[in-house]
Amino acid sequence: MFTRPELEAAVQLVHRHMPATPQHVWPLLNGTTGAEVWVKHENHTPTGAFKIRGAFTFMDWLVRTKPNVRGICTATRGNHGQGQARAATSAGLIAKVYVPHGNSVEKNAAMQAFGAELVEHGDDFDTARLEAFRVAEVEGLHIVPPFHKELVRGVATYAYELFTAAPDLDTVYVPIGCGSGICGTIIARDALGLSTKVVGVVSDRAATAKLSVEAGRLVETETANTFADGMAVRVPVQAAFDIYSKGAERIITVTDDEVAEAIRLYFSHTHNVAEGAGAAPLAALMQERRQMAGKKVGVILCGSNIDTAWFAQVLAGQTPQV
Repeated sequence: MFTRPELEAAVQLVHRHMPATPQHVWPLLNGTTGAEVWVKHENHTPTGAFKIRGAFTFMDWLVRTKPNVRGICTATRGNHGQGQARAATSAGLIAKVYVPHGNSVEKNAAMQAFGAELVEHGDDFDTARLEAFRVAEVEGLHIVPPFHKELVRGVATYAYELFTAAPDLDTVYVPIGCGSGICGTIIARDALGLSTKVVGVVSDRAATAKLSVEAGRLVETETANTFADGMAVRVPVQAAFDIYSKGAERIITVTDDEVAEAIRLYFSHTHNVAEGAGAAPLAALMQERRQMAGKKVGVILCGSNIDTAWFAQVLAGQTPQV
């Protein structure tokens, strides 16, 4: 999708708004997993998650190509919405953001603090997404879909940073929601000419991406009830599927219990907070630690925005129920 110069231009654009996030090797994680683990700390962005990168590149593209646009409309479980609200309002635009009922209280508050006009609709992300598309057309707002070329170009910058810092990684584990993260990672790897294997991670309660790859076609699920809300997607995206179905080494599932344990590991071993989707790659590595023993492995800690009540439950040894 992008050449190396195009990604380098995106890196320069993103870095005008935020510094590169670090990638650290933590000895305690190495000891627990048996691998040399490089954590890409996307929990250190201005919104606490990787999505802000795509918001920077998307908004830059939008105001250049549609100078008369008055605002954007989008749907989210929280991190995408925070990034879009921050970027849109900084550009003087309206930011209408749809979330499902029962969405993260603290992510909702953060989106509103970044300037979003927040609307609750439906029981899950995919229902909220359909409403956002409808309202955008009615109100003359520009729809920001969950997957778009300019979003992916920005998101790919985290993988570009990681791969330029550690080009000899054997494998990188990446969570999958709608797919911008894993697709950006695959695109950056290919643009840099590396041989790193990219492994996608989904919740066993929201396995649409894995089921789709196994079937060779898009497969929707009836529910996506996981507390790892960044992966709580029922309906796969064709454009993303076209990339990860070919570029990913494999896609594996993790349970909510495994995700909760990975959140505890991140906190006890690094004192970083990870939300559910952010901890899922470490959960996957723990599941595959025998085959990864002795290898140099990357995990994407894609965000830290977990509600306080859920985090307290996890640290108490419990798994949040949804």
